[in-house]
Amino acid sequence: MAAISASMVKELRELTGLGMMECKKALTETGGDMKAAEDLLRIKSGAKANKAAGRIAAEGVISAYLATNAQTGALVEVNCETDFVAKNEDFINFAKDIAKLVAEKKLTDIAILSETVLSGGETVEATRKALVMKLGENISIRRCAHHTTEGQLASYLHGTKIGVMIDYQGGDETLGKDLAMHIAASKPVCVSKDQVSAEVLEHERQIFAAQAAESGKPANIIEKMVDGRITKYLAEVTLLGQPFVKDAEQTVEKLLKKKSATVNSFTLFVVGEGIEKKAENFAEEVKAQMGQAK
Repeated sequence: MAAISASMVKELRELTGLGMMECKKALTETGGDMKAAEDLLRIKSGAKANKAAGRIAAEGVISAYLATNAQTGALVEVNCETDFVAKNEDFINFAKDIAKLVAEKKLTDIAILSETVLSGGETVEATRKALVMKLGENISIRRCAHHTTEGQLASYLHGTKIGVMIDYQGGDETLGKDLAMHIAASKPVCVSKDQVSAEVLEHERQIFAAQAAESGKPANIIEKMVDGRITKYLAEVTLLGQPFVKDAEQTVEKLLKKKSATVNSFTLFVVGEGIEKKAENFAEEVKAQMGQAK
């Protein structure tokens, strides 16, 4: 069985929002298997699916570009090592140039993007390397998303850490901006429930079934409980099912019906989403250096 380290307990706490001792016990029971420990805690505590996707685990910025006709746009994430560089004007302008390039050239592949020439005459990669030399930090273009629509696009940046681009039809410019802000705040996974994969639904159903079984109620009641929780889960992770942030009395779906509008798709980027920072242990680093010096 893998040794249960403090960093493992910390990671599980961040994933579940539960107490240190609960997390340590779950890791011990599952032999250090993080995913199994998370599932175990969800079953025992009734906790929701993890919110780790919203954690900022690396520095950098999200940049957006929207053409004047609001039918072509792009989002990009550019990473660096420190928040100091993330606030540097040259770094921010580099990210803006990349977003514009992705939109104008309809790029989706980072490798192709890197070899594409910017307006200044240098390739993206050459410009990136020059910026690395100037700022003294590793800089990388992590991901990009290009949008083209016959409807209209709207974008929203929450500072430089969260960015949204939404493709919608009907309504007006204000509706598009409101929807983009809603996505930034509520972080839906997809537009509608039919876009949630069967595998994800089955996993959630198993967790809910195990939670309901703890109640000791009859099988037919448990089945109804699970169905109810699946319905609630779908409302939480889909844009259409979520209560609208500006009016919790109505869902986004009802808002769209009132406005005779539809949402085709959206992109949501959060800086560092899914990236785990290396945890530096100064004491261990010093010990290692002392050992090497002998």
